[in-house]
Amino acid sequence: MITGTTRVAGVIGSPVRHSLSPALHNAAFVHRGFDAVYAAFEVARGRASHALDAMEHLDLLGLSVTMPHKEDMWACLSERGRLDPHAAALRTVNTVARDADGTLVGASTDGPGLVASLRVDAGCEPGGRRCAVIGAGGAARAISQALVEAGAAQVLVVARRVEQAEQAVAIAGPAAAVGRLGELRDVDVIVHATPVGMGERQGELPLDPELLHPGHLVVDAVYHPLDTALLQAARSAGAATLDGLGMLVHQAALQQRWWTGRLGDPVVMRAAAEAELTRRSAAPRH
Repeated sequence: MITGTTRVAGVIGSPVRHSLSPALHNAAFVHRGFDAVYAAFEVARGRASHALDAMEHLDLLGLSVTMPHKEDMWACLSERGRLDPHAAALRTVNTVARDADGTLVGASTDGPGLVASLRVDAGCEPGGRRCAVIGAGGAARAISQALVEAGAAQVLVVARRVEQAEQAVAIAGPAAAVGRLGELRDVDVIVHATPVGMGERQGELPLDPELLHPGHLVVDAVYHPLDTALLQAARSAGAATLDGLGMLVHQAALQQRWWTGRLGDPVVMRAAAEAELTRRSAAPRH
């Protein structure tokens, strides 16, 4: 029940109506009996600062930040609040919370969410493993940084644009290096973090499936569709696989900790996300 004491959190983005975040976060709030609701707010490109104004003036509990606002929110909080070390280095923010003194804080939970999914959902400890990240955009940079921080022996960043890969490597740290697709044969964990395989690019592969073998764990950050062409190819090659819903769930659980001091329950959140995906797939198309 929504009352006069109910807190409000939400996700800002454009487009944002497709977001699974309301299903995830509202399920977590209900499960723990926390008096809050979570909604999706369509915010046009270039208006991240207005959303930050709303958080301050309406005393919102917190914000999730998705495209196209992650870099703009970083810039806003560089001036109006503070940034946690991950977000500061990445120059991107996906979470806005408050310090105990009320200061607005920008954080990035994408990379730690991927590492948590590896550990919890795949039973894979990245420490000491050879990893490769395909892509060099915001999510790929966050994942590369988090894998290095988790103690990976090596993190190869493989991207079409070498300059972007070099930037990701500089952020990630000394265990990272620019890689090539052919080098994927020699790693333990492959993480795909580009839009290939989703939306209009469903069915496409980001690599030659001949590179895959039973020694790999292949992770696809794409979660719609949940079973991508890459994951299907990886299973055909005998590799272990991990879908992208785990990263979404675990980064959201970490966002709950930023807002409330307690980690969201990933089991509850994943169940809510899967139920919502099932509902959408069954809904009539107009």
